[in-house]
Amino acid sequence: MRTEAKVFWFIVIFFGVVTPIYWFMSKEIIGTIALGFTTGLGLMIAAFLQYQARNFDARPEDRQDGEIYEGAGTYGFFPPSSIWPFFCAVVVTLIFIGAALGQGWIALIGFGVGIWACSGWVLQYYRGDYQH
Repeated sequence: MRTEAKVFWFIVIFFGVVTPIYWFMSKEIIGTIALGFTTGLGLMIAAFLQYQARNFDARPEDRQDGEIYEGAGTYGFFPPSSIWPFFCAVVVTLIFIGAALGQGWIALIGFGVGIWACSGWVLQYYRGDYQH
């Protein structure tokens, strides 16, 4: 986490320098506020990562003697082929077509089918060939 903290500290320093320069060059308040908020948000993330880096054991990329193979491990579970993303895409299409055409009933059908499609996608491992 030390590496990530360094990246965000760089962001804080960069936007901390750019914000007053922007104000003096443009006298534009909204952009200055946006840059100031960017500095503040970067500061919060950098401080959090710096704090967490002290509380956790160093990861391989944080150590000088770390090797690449030490960071290897499982990348997670990747599901087999599934038809549910297609049905969720159909749902989004129905909702947006209903909104674009001003036909609320098409969007309502999309929301109704959406409940079914999202439930099918979430529960696909509780029935059929891939059930646990």
